[in-house]
Amino acid sequence: MWIADHWKDYEVIDTSCGEKLERWGNYLLIRPDPQVIWNTPKLVDEWHKPNAHYHRSNKGGGQWDFFNLPKQWTISYKDLTFHLKPFSFKHTGLFPEQATNWDWFCELIRTSGRNIKVLNLFAYTGGATLAALNAGAHVTHVDASKGMVTWAKENALVSHLEDRPVRWLVDDCVKFVEREIRRGNKYDAVIMDPPSYGRGPKGETWKIEENIYPLIELCTSLLSDDPLFFLVNSYTTGLQPAVLSYMIHTAVVSKFGGSVESDEIGLKVRSNNLVLPCGASGRWSKKK
Repeated sequence: MWIADHWKDYEVIDTSCGEKLERWGNYLLIRPDPQVIWNTPKLVDEWHKPNAHYHRSNKGGGQWDFFNLPKQWTISYKDLTFHLKPFSFKHTGLFPEQATNWDWFCELIRTSGRNIKVLNLFAYTGGATLAALNAGAHVTHVDASKGMVTWAKENALVSHLEDRPVRWLVDDCVKFVEREIRRGNKYDAVIMDPPSYGRGPKGETWKIEENIYPLIELCTSLLSDDPLFFLVNSYTTGLQPAVLSYMIHTAVVSKFGGSVESDEIGLKVRSNNLVLPCGASGRWSKKK
């Protein structure tokens, strides 16, 4: 498993009864987690003093209870700073486990010895975009949500990366890729973090089981003659690491060689030093 274990401003403190207790900077949040299926005793006192608690409803969705939590605050990861705020369906605007992928591709960018153009699809609030910019890449950031792209711009500003070479685009990712192919544009790296289900800005429907492999294939047409890396993230049950490996190997290795690694990504739990699984990632690069 690939573990994001270099955080100072974030940690999973404990897990129990379908929930995780987390520290986001100076604030404690309790949120549901589908991986926490154990009803073990709660091991720390911090469970009794959260700043916010998200309660899932039996009817779907849920709601927050707030206890002295600001509407917005920031945390940092190495040189990067992120705005956080609680919004619908338990999220805060950041997935800390992705830091293990940031560290991986930033090392590739920094040691490449050349200018690297990165395409970040389903780019959300810009964690991967900021990491790539900070490593020296040129980034095209694409997301169907105008609000998420605005949030990503704010994160770039507070991280002092606003002057780095980046394009911020509100667009349907598949249609954008198709247009870039027609325009003849090329990228040295592709990052994608597709949702299980979603809609584009004009009502386009995305279903990951039907659409992810055709999109991976499409994106290979955007890769330069000497591509650096290809990263696919999944939080969808059923898209296991082996499935990611198979798709990337079939679509990318067949054209460009190189090698694929796929694994779960996770976060250590402070109370017992076990690792909470948080999804899966597939990584391709020319490096063996």
